[in-house]
Order: sequence, then C-alpha cells, then structure tokens
Amino acid sequence: MNIDKLKLPETAIEFLKSQGFTKLYPPQADSVKSGLLDGKSILVSAPTASGKTLIAMLAMLSYISKNKGKIIYLSPLRALAAEKFTEFKKLEKVTLGNKVKVTISTGDFENIEKNLEKSNVLILTNEKMDSIIRHGAEWVDDIGLVISDEVHLIGDESRGPTLEMILTQLKLLETKPQIVGLSATITNSDELADWLECTLVENNWRPVPLSEGVCDEGLVTMSDGDTFEVKRSLMGTPIDLGVQSVKDGGQSLVFAETRTRSKSLATKAAETISQILEKKEISDLEKTSKKLLSENEHTELVKTLATLVKKGVAFHHAGLNQKCRETIETEFRKGTIKLLSSTPTLAAGVNLPARRVVISNVNRYNAKVGANRPISILEYKQLSGRAGRPQYDDFGESIIVGNGNTEDLIEYYINGEPEPIESKITDDKSLRTHILSVIVTHPGIKKEEILEFFLQTLGGLQSRKPTIKFAIDISLRFLSSKFLIIKKGERYAATEFGKKTSMLYIDPLTATYFRDSIENVSEEGKHTFGFLHLITNCEEFFPKFSLRQKDYETASLMIENHSSQLLEPISEYDCSRSLLALQSWITESTELSLSDSLGIESGDMHRMTENANWLSYCLREISKHVERADLLEELGDLRNRVVYGIREELLDLVRVKGIGRVRARILFKHGIKNLDDLRKIPVNKLAEIDKIGSTIADNIKEELRRVR
Repeated sequence: MNIDKLKLPETAIEFLKSQGFTKLYPPQADSVKSGLLDGKSILVSAPTASGKTLIAMLAMLSYISKNKGKIIYLSPLRALAAEKFTEFKKLEKVTLGNKVKVTISTGDFENIEKNLEKSNVLILTNEKMDSIIRHGAEWVDDIGLVISDEVHLIGDESRGPTLEMILTQLKLLETKPQIVGLSATITNSDELADWLECTLVENNWRPVPLSEGVCDEGLVTMSDGDTFEVKRSLMGTPIDLGVQSVKDGGQSLVFAETRTRSKSLATKAAETISQILEKKEISDLEKTSKKLLSENEHTELVKTLATLVKKGVAFHHAGLNQKCRETIETEFRKGTIKLLSSTPTLAAGVNLPARRVVISNVNRYNAKVGANRPISILEYKQLSGRAGRPQYDDFGESIIVGNGNTEDLIEYYINGEPEPIESKITDDKSLRTHILSVIVTHPGIKKEEILEFFLQTLGGLQSRKPTIKFAIDISLRFLSSKFLIIKKGERYAATEFGKKTSMLYIDPLTATYFRDSIENVSEEGKHTFGFLHLITNCEEFFPKFSLRQKDYETASLMIENHSSQLLEPISEYDCSRSLLALQSWITESTELSLSDSLGIESGDMHRMTENANWLSYCLREISKHVERADLLEELGDLRNRVVYGIREELLDLVRVKGIGRVRARILFKHGIKNLDDLRKIPVNKLAEIDKIGSTIADNIKEELRRVR
C-alpha cells in the first residue's frame, strides 16, 4: 500500500514523504485496513522493528486532522518516551487544520504541569498518566486517542498493574477514545484485544528476515536445519560468534546475564576487534574515548570503558551513568562500535539493532527464588528481536550459546510460543494501591462498584469473581485498619491521609510505615541518618544493594557515629549498602570513592538519589499531615543534600544556579560561606578562584540577583 493512497490530508502525505516513507509495511497496511484512520481501536501484535511507530504516527495525523481532542502516547520507560518525543515533535510542522503542540512529561508524580492542558499530543510514562488520573485533571475527558506502546508489559510484575489500571479507566471514559495498542508478538493477543475492545492486527512480518539458532562447541545449528562452524578461540563461544559477524561486515550485540560478565565479554573481544578497524574509525573512537574521560570521574568502570571504546567494543548496563550510556548508544548506531555486550535491560529500552545477537546464557539470577532460572520465551523473543538492522542488513541472526542441549533450546525457545500475558493486578501491593486510588477518585463508592470496576480489568477477565472479591476484601480491611479509608454505611471514602498517600504515588504500606515512624520521632536534635535509614528500608526504595562481607565493619562504624540521629536502635544487619552510599554521598564522597569503597557506580548512585529525593519529599509531606512542623526544615534540607551530594554548610551556596557540589566546596574553602559573602566579593576576584573564570563569575552574579 502506497503512502499516496492513504485517506489523509495532502499536507500529512507530503510530511510522511519528507520523512522517507513511500510504502507501508504489511503490519502498517493491515492496521489501515482494520480502520486505524477511521477511529477504530486496534491492537497490533508484531515483531520488533516492524514499523509500529509509523502506525502511531498515522493514527495521530488522522485524528488531529478531524478532531480537537487530546492524544496520549503511553510509554513504559523514560528513555523510550524521550525517543518518541523527538520523533513526534516533527508533527508540529504539519498544517492539519488543528495546530499541533507536542509535550513530554515523565517525572514528578506530585505536580501536573500546566502546559499539559495546552498541548494536544502528550508523551507520558504510564506512571505519569496514572498520577494525572488520580489528581482528577479535567482534560482527561478530552482524550480522544490513546496509543499504548509495549502493551505486553501488562504482564510485568512491577509495572504491569499501573498500565492495566490506566487502560481500564481510559476505555471506560464516556468519550470512548480510540485505543491503539502496540505489542510484541504474544500468545494470548486475542484475549488482550477482547479486553481492550480492539480489533486484533497480528502480523509476523519483519523488515529484515530473522534466522535463529544455537551454538554448541563451535557448531551452529539453525532452526531450519542449516549448520555452520565458528572458529574457536580462548575468548569463548559468545565472543567467537560476535567476532565472526564483525569480520563479515556486521555488528554484534552480546547479551550477558550480569554486569560483571558484560564487562568481561567486552574485554575479551577488544584485541581481536581492534585489528579489524579502519584508520578513520580508530581516530573517531579515540575522540569518543577522550570524551568519556573528560565528561566523567575516572572510576575503574569509566577507565575500562574508555580503554575498550578505543578498540571498537563497549559494554552497557545500569551502573553506567546517562552520559556514558548515551555516548555508547550513539557510537553503536553510527557503526563505529562494532561489538557491544550488554545486560538484558537494553532489550527493553532503546532501539539498538545489530546484525547478530548472541545470547550468552539463557539463565538469569532471580531475586525472588535466590537462584538462577531460565529466562521466559517472551524475553528470549525480545532479545532475538534486536537482530537485523533495517537499512543496513539483508538478514538478522540470533544465536543462543548452548551446552550440549541444542535440540532442547531450539524446541523450547526458537519454536516455542511466548508465555500468555497474565495480569498482576490482584497481587497484594498493586491491589491495595489501586483500590485506594479508585476510592480517592470516586468518593462514596460502594464495595459492589469497586468489585465491578476490577472485574473490568484484564485480571477481572482472567480470574474468578469470588477470587477477586476475596482479594478486595483483604485490601479494604488493611486500608480501613490503617485509617486510609473510612466506611459510612455502604459507602467508602478516603481519609485526608488516604488522599495524601494516593497523590504522593506511594504504596499505602510505605505511607503508614513513614507516618508511624514520624509520629515517634523525638523533637530534639538531628535525625538525618535515621531518615535515610527509613527511606532506604522501605519497599519503594531502589536500587537496594545488600552488604558484602567487607561492609559490615563500615556499617557498624557509621551507626556508632550517627547513633544520636537514629529514629530507633538498629544494627548493621538492618543496613543496606545503599544506606552507606547515600550517607557518604551527602557528606561529599566522590563517585570515585563510592565506586572504590562500596562498589556503587554512578548510574546506580543517580537512580538512588532520584529515588531518595522523591521519598524524602513524601516523608516531608506526611510530616506536614501529622503536624510535625518541627521536622520540615530538616527534611527540606535533606532533599537538597541528596540532590547535590553536599554537607549542610553548603546548602546556601547551591541555591545559586551554576553552583554545584564541587564549586560550592571550592568557594567555601575560599571563605565564601553563604550568599552574603558571594554578594560582597567583586566579580573579578570571584573569577580568579579555581573552576570559576570570568564567564561563570558573571553568570553567578547574574543568578544571584534572582535568589531571594
């Protein structure tokens, strides 16, 4: 089907052609035939890279040209949302009768930005949309098109229930918005389509054909029976497979089960890959390596990465900070990095295809059972789906590294059906959280109406009514016993504490844990270390790193030094490495020392500080609720200390934009201890201080005028 033939305004057709689209892929054509441009709801179940983003764009162009309502694009991850925002922002250039204004919002669940009301295309994370519904934003009723990306993640234990709640609420809107679900290939897509009241569009076409196989002792057996050999070396099978593909002119993506293994695999590949590089590539990679070193502290991780990048290989995992990850992704897309070894988180996130994907191990550590377990077929399909770069490759290959079990692996993973998507909405945590939000948004709701609502979720479709009724009863009893809700006659309403908990977007269990702890805090002295323990101890906090054998002494010493700040007596067995890291961070430990002494990398530290910032905000809001005004200043200071990684005496200086932890400490050492000192020092004297200079000195003075 040609782009010219679509029932879209001429300006939209011209725009699509300017973006390089001339013909629709089969899944796109099937979507159009199923009524995508006529406002019909559809669920598209198709492989990775089969053009689902264009399906979303077609739905948007069609909707905007005919309607004035809002379009919501839901993404499971911030990184994906940012990618899509860049893509859809281009729509603002198209003249469609209605002006297009695209906005992204992914963080801060407490505030609903004003600009969301003024925009008609909103790119949101699932959690942000859930928060908007809880806050009762009036414009929710104006939503006319909902596009839900990676909708198969409804089966995910942590994120699935939120997505399920949003989709249930959006499909129950009186305006009956058009729903476009975009999903990987799943077994029970018909069940999902029935639940969403969508027409199912199922298509297994891929732009780059994929062949899958297993490698055992140097022999690769493909699922179609073809075999070929891989030259074996001391680097091990995963790297032998990766190197072979690079020598043939492709790129390789090697999935490793742990961070340590991803680093070690990249290291093994470095020497061989470096010999294949061309002069131009070597000089480009030198620049990238220098960039990594100039933009980051020289931790062992960063130094190793910079060394490997020079040789055309890299590793990618959550321990790397955003800057490092983005640099690696950019270079891999450009083709200068030939082999990338990564933990599986990459497959769920950004789009980084390679000609050959190597799955070095099908076992993965499962924290719930405390042992290694085989990955699901669905996860295997997600990993293998990264094989084949459209525009670059005529084929993609996905190869599992086997261990004398080739036939079993082909039978189970390659020929197997992905697991059906199962709702997790009836798990204790998600049910108490979401029942509370339903009561908050529907004050005076009866138990039968709560049951009726949850029967309309996917979980309601997949469970027996008595099972759901029983689970709801347990959650209602918990919420009542903790004074989050009250019952008057037949009807339920949220208490002020219940409303506050729902708006703060935390688990009711965490909220009650915070409330009960705060109520017992003494009115004397500081409680900073105690608050950090409270935050790192709650369900919501992540990433949580447990103590290693060598950390117990450090923990014991830290408790001893801060015992007066504890909310209750604790021992080192009540501590995590995350608590030690946060305490070190707010006393100005560098990323280098955190990496060396605690094994906490900057990517982890960034996620920890983001999470601790939000939880200390929640703690402060709950303190207001229980009328502990005496704690507000300290909790406000704690938030800023967590964000900047500073001791208390630098709080005044970091209020000025452009002064972070490093500059604040330098200024302090030069006797500039507060804003008054900063106002008094002449700009030329300020410029002479290390790490300042004349431009920054001017900016600081300018910003200083804006600080009250």
